Order: sequence, then C-alpha cells, then structure tokens
Amino acid sequence: MNKSTPLIGRLSADQVFFSFSQFVSSGKVQFFKQSGIDFVLGKREGAFLFDLRGEKRLFDCHCNGGVFNLGHRNQEVISALQESLTELDIGNHHLISEQRAKLAERLAELMPGDIQYTVFGVSGGEAIDLAIKVARGYTRRDKIVSAKGGYHGHTGFALAAGDEKYRAPFGPMPPGFMQIPFNDVEALEKSVDKNTAAVIFETIPATLGMVVPDEDYYRKAREICDRKGVLMIIDEVQSGFGRTGKLWGIEHFGVVPDIVVIGKGLSGGIYPISATCFKPELEQVFHEDPFIHISTFGGAEVGCPVALKVLEISSEKQFLENVDRLAKIFKEGFEDLKKNHPHTLIGLRQLGMMMGIELADARLGQVFSKAAFDQGMLAVFAYNDPHVVQFLPPLIIDEKLAGEILQTTDRALFQLEKMIAVM
Repeated sequence: MNKSTPLIGRLSADQVFFSFSQFVSSGKVQFFKQSGIDFVLGKREGAFLFDLRGEKRLFDCHCNGGVFNLGHRNQEVISALQESLTELDIGNHHLISEQRAKLAERLAELMPGDIQYTVFGVSGGEAIDLAIKVARGYTRRDKIVSAKGGYHGHTGFALAAGDEKYRAPFGPMPPGFMQIPFNDVEALEKSVDKNTAAVIFETIPATLGMVVPDEDYYRKAREICDRKGVLMIIDEVQSGFGRTGKLWGIEHFGVVPDIVVIGKGLSGGIYPISATCFKPELEQVFHEDPFIHISTFGGAEVGCPVALKVLEISSEKQFLENVDRLAKIFKEGFEDLKKNHPHTLIGLRQLGMMMGIELADARLGQVFSKAAFDQGMLAVFAYNDPHVVQFLPPLIIDEKLAGEILQTTDRALFQLEKMIAVM
C-alpha cells in the first residue's frame, strides 16, 4: 500500500502567506509580517510547534487558551477519534443519542455540586450564548452582569457580555448587559437588582491578565446571587480540565455555580466541542419546547468519545498531581527570574498552571511576545491588559521541559531588555 501524500508541506511557506492573504485574512498576514513573526504552522507534536519550513521550533506556551492542555496530537485522544470513526458520524441533533447521553452523564458525575444537565455546542461562544438564554428564560429577567475587560467569545450574547473593544466595531449590542470591575464585591452588590437574571465571570479572566480573585470573592458573589434570586454562571472555557490543578477552577473557591460553561480543552485539540452544564431545575426552560435550542454540530457523536477520553485523562489523580508539581516549579523559577530581571519582571500571576507573566508596564507585553518567539516560545500578551503575558504550557510536560521553558523565558527577558533599551 502506498503511503498517503502528507497534508503538511504541499505548499511552500511563501505560497501559504500569499493564499492566506488573498483568501482568508490580509490583515493577519500584514500583522505577522510587520511584527517579524514569519511563521507558518507545520508539524505539531506534544509541547512543540514547528514552522512549515522546518527552520524553527516553538514551545507552545499559549495552547490556544487551553485547547492543547494535553499537548498537540495526543495519541490517546487520536486513538479515541480513530476508533469512533469506525462506527460513528455527526449524528442528528433531533434524535436521542447514546453518545451524548454517556458524555453528559460523565460530566454530571464530575461537575461540582448538583449540576446535572448538559447541552452541547461547538464553540465556547455558542455555549455562553446558551447559558445566558437559559438564565433569562428561567428567571424571566433581562439584565446580565459581567466583568470589565472580560472575554466570553465573539458570538451574540457572549460578545455583549465581553469587553467594549470587541463590540464597538459592530454597532449596537442587545440591551440588558452591564460590566463592572472584576473582584469588586461592592460593585457587584450595587449592580445586581430585581431585573438581574445572572452574573457571569471567567473563573480566572485570561484576557484581562490572568487576574486571580480574592479567596472569598466567589463565596461572597454566591451569597449575593442567592439573596437576590440571581443565577451564577461560571465560564471555565480556559480554566477547566486541570489547568488550575483541580478539574474545574471554581473548585478552589468552594462554591457551586448554577451554570458552568466549558469548551476548548474538552476537544483534546482534536474534535471541537463545548458544553453548557446546569442545575436540574433550569432544565424546565426546555420543557414546553425541547427543540427551542438546537446546535447541528454540537455534541457530534463522532466527537463524544474524544471528549470522554479527555475527561478520563484530566480527572486522574496522577495527572492533577503533576499539574501541581509543575506549578511549583514555575513559581520557584519565576522567583529566580525576578532576581535576574528586577526592572522588567514583576512576577507570576498563578493558579496552578493558569499563569500570567506580569511585566513592568503595558508596552512590554507585545515586545515580550516577539522576544519569546525569537527565542523559541509562543506566548501571547493579554489583549485587555498588555503588561501581562498569558503563560499556558501544556499540562503533559515533565520537569525537564519545564526547566527548558524557564530558560527560554530568561533569554526572552534578556532580549526584551535589549529591545526596549533602543526604543
């Protein structure tokens, strides 16, 4: 049997840049070329990304916001998809599904508290949209309170709940959305009123700069919601699946939300899937018309075994213990890095392996991203707080790779200091 023609490398890097500019996004091509990031994604494996030309290798410390928690092309996840493809296809969202039932039951077992029901989607934004629909449908109220500088996706209600800069170019948003400072109990108390359906927060707001809230913030938020009959929606799209050292980031804060939204990592980087998980009483929203919300590709049957494998790996005790070990290595490593770079590095914002490199001022985030690229690491600055760089290595690395990533970060900081000296 002849070996199939490889999919990677059929075009040269120059041809890819040209075609991407002509048919996908001229703006992205211009941005990357002006930034000096002349990189076309080719081979990818484990913790690494390789340029199509074969000339550059990057540590992936962005992981597409947690999509690649288990690394690129995780073989256990790939095997789950290959086995699935021997029997399954997308399925039909109108029909009862064994695969969706099994996956939803497992999620109910792993979710905090009494969260029991799941509706599947394809993207995090789609799942956020549904969470807000459920909250409004259940409470018969309109107002949604979210965090300034937060990010929940680029679709309808998710966009309205996010930061102004993502909404402004597209005209008026739906009414009823209000943003308040994150981690501010007094502001939350004042904002929640008799017309509030829900508050929605990312457990750790990544685009806001990996802000770790006060230990009692969510407990106080839960009390406010309970007292005023308001639902609590927690966005775990980036913080879920062991990223923080617990399966769900909200577990660190000892509260049970009414709705939890997950995505990104649930895919294993192999098959897109997201989920809106909620308490049993909220399911009544769908009683009168169970087809009031549908997602043609949400919870595609062929992808459900992939998600089950992700949950199996991510919930293992040994896996979570490894995340804690890695987190300690990075915490100690950045304490040493601060000594080497006292004028540029403030420190590390961290909950487990959900981390942000805090730099001295806002001009440094973008410069660090470029310096990191030059030194062999992909790390993207937080768009809503550019003095912080999102730092999300895969959760499957070992201590040796963690050490190499810290060395790469050290070199990137030295390069950053040289670059700003001539700015």
